[in-house]
Amino acid sequence: MSTRTAPAPATREPARKGARRKGIAGTTLWFWLFVGPFVIGLLIFSYLPIIWSLVLSFFEAQNTVTPSKFVGLSNYVDLLTDHDFLSSLATFTVFAIFIVPLTFVLSLALALLVNQVKIARAFFRSVFFLPTACSYVVASLIWKLSIFNGVRFGLANTVLGWFGHDGIAWLSTIDPPWYWIPIVTVRLWLQLGFYMILFIAGLQRISPTLYEAAYVDGAKPGWQTFRYITLPQLRATSVAVLILNLIAAYQAFDEFYNLIGNVNFARPPLVYLYGISLGRIQDLGHGSAGALILAVIIMLVTLLQNKIFGFGKAGD
Repeated sequence: MSTRTAPAPATREPARKGARRKGIAGTTLWFWLFVGPFVIGLLIFSYLPIIWSLVLSFFEAQNTVTPSKFVGLSNYVDLLTDHDFLSSLATFTVFAIFIVPLTFVLSLALALLVNQVKIARAFFRSVFFLPTACSYVVASLIWKLSIFNGVRFGLANTVLGWFGHDGIAWLSTIDPPWYWIPIVTVRLWLQLGFYMILFIAGLQRISPTLYEAAYVDGAKPGWQTFRYITLPQLRATSVAVLILNLIAAYQAFDEFYNLIGNVNFARPPLVYLYGISLGRIQDLGHGSAGALILAVIIMLVTLLQNKIFGFGKAGD
């Protein structure tokens, strides 16, 4: 009696592989259809200008974007020995000394207050975050024309008048340097909400069990829990806020230019480089060199912060 074995079913592996390849190719096509325009825009409007600026920094390029004469490192040497450029870096240093600690402390305090609110928490988050959407130019003009305009009708001088104090020319008085008050306050108003949201996100990541365990061990609500639980748990967020805040301070332009203009006593690096590159001189060689010097300084300061605080380690 003979036994018949059933024929093996025909394999469909080649068909599956073909379908898989077709699916991968289709996914790749759709990926580049959506991402391609943004990549092209990034190359054309970001990376190519950076590369061309690097090229111009080694050439003499006055009143033109076409390099004319190779000068090597001469543009960099000129700027690093230029009193006005070094003075602009000093102006930034003073601005950073004011704005970075104030922004950190006030945004953290706002985040702690808003995070404790039980009713209408979303409303308060929106109220403090809304100034972030305001234009720096518009805010600077409001500060200049309505609050610190230097005449008796300005809001700041009106309040001073209530207490019998004479009006102050806020934006033109060098000694004492009252111009720092409008410059710092407008930046605080514009960016506190953004960093507050970052701190709120960090606070919501802290497990409530940590506070419960601390209360069981005898810790008191308030300063003790903030010092030993909240602040250490916000370490990664705090370092990110410091880095972003310092980089934003280096990029300060709108409030300085629109409040007091291109003046010697308070001119950050970008305002000084704007005057060189797009002002009367239009020296794009020195302007490009200055921009790259500023980029290198930002990079070094960021790496230094990373080294000090250990941002990005596995423990974060």
